Amino acid sequence: MSDALKERKEKLFYDHKNGYDRLTAADEAAMADYCQGYMAFLQRGKTERLCVAQAVALAQAAGFKPFTRGMALTAGDKVYTVNRGKSVMLAVMGRESLRQGCQITASHIDSPRLDVKPSPLYEDSELAYLKTHYYGGIRKYQWVTIPLAIYGVVALKDGTVREVALGEGSEPKFVVTDLLPHLGAEQGKKPLNEAIPAENLNILLGSRPVEGEGSDRVKLTVMEKLHEKYGIVEEDFISAELEVVPAMDVTAIGLDGSMIGGYGHDDRVCGYAALRALLDLDTVPEKTAVCMLADKEEIGSMGVTGMQSACFDTFMEDLCAAQGVALRECYEKAFCLSTDVTAAFDPNFSEVYEKKNAAYLNYGVGLCKYTGARGKSGSSDAGAETVAYVRRVLDDYGVMWQMAELGKTDVGGGGTVAQYMANRNITTLDAGVPVLSMHAPFEVVSKLDCYMTYKGCKAVYLAK
Repeated sequence: MSDALKERKEKLFYDHKNGYDRLTAADEAAMADYCQGYMAFLQRGKTERLCVAQAVALAQAAGFKPFTRGMALTAGDKVYTVNRGKSVMLAVMGRESLRQGCQITASHIDSPRLDVKPSPLYEDSELAYLKTHYYGGIRKYQWVTIPLAIYGVVALKDGTVREVALGEGSEPKFVVTDLLPHLGAEQGKKPLNEAIPAENLNILLGSRPVEGEGSDRVKLTVMEKLHEKYGIVEEDFISAELEVVPAMDVTAIGLDGSMIGGYGHDDRVCGYAALRALLDLDTVPEKTAVCMLADKEEIGSMGVTGMQSACFDTFMEDLCAAQGVALRECYEKAFCLSTDVTAAFDPNFSEVYEKKNAAYLNYGVGLCKYTGARGKSGSSDAGAETVAYVRRVLDDYGVMWQMAELGKTDVGGGGTVAQYMANRNITTLDAGVPVLSMHAPFEVVSKLDCYMTYKGCKAVYLAK
């Protein structure tokens, strides 16, 4: 190729390079430190409640104070509020009035899982089980024959709340059993989504009966152990919120250790990035920086702790009231980076991706102009000016990024909280970490992409 032709191509063509070909030594060191913190967060954050508890502890260590309505606020103040233990909102007050808008990141900290039913415990053939109801978009066959743990709370009638953690560390784990291949000929003929019926996702709890005669002796063993540890009886399952999650440890993946494997990357990988970036601000931002970590995204952002609830509006209205600003004035000049994961290109299943518009591991944070399905249904579809603004902000801060779609048209599709932010008249764009095996009990992400998403969130907080 002639030098002239090469120069013309370099001037006009989009140069799409692997991030490791551009990574500085300083960024590589910072990336290693950041990912170590993220892996610790993910290991402990098996549920949205546990993520909120960690977020609050980290925020308090960084100088954040609980926000109370009517509190006087000045530039540099750091505040947070928790919504019912399952979502959290944090803010660093900026130099400018909220009348000039604010810079928001919004992620979710719930992940696909199995929830224990209200009347779950039974014994069959001298084995004790818990009935479950899956939460979010899981592939049911992936949840059999893997070690499981149970976390959550049990609320007693007198108002006492017991925190439950079963299967931690070296404790005994739980499992959903599957059919052996010798007897699975008919099962093997079924489509993947039908081979394991939802009502077969029953958690094996125990097999040892109490001494004596009678029925339900294994069930009694289980209840006696639960009563001994938590002081609960069977009826208390009715007011329990117990989540069954994978018990595998978070770990580095690959001979080069360049990736992270674990449960809950969707969307705790973006939630942690947004949180950590806010906590790490070492200067007072021009505009108020806000981080929203929401619940219930995996089931449509419904409910009192989801992004469609008024909890976010209430928090923002209270912040605005402290400055005598109408909420609508703030929203119409605000920007939100809806930080949620996207699908990483997987060459094992290349037929479902459109390669020119797919996200790739190690190419940086994935920007999604629209999500949704088919004809962009369920998407906020950001405007060209919004995408250009984010390109400029990320480039100015040295953030590696790429454009992404969630699979081929009429094949892929998905949703985020972006549309609910956009419905508030907040300019919004989706961005997040590309994930392999998304929604599986064990997902994989690139360390480089994790770090670049963190840098991207920080850039947004500091942008004007």
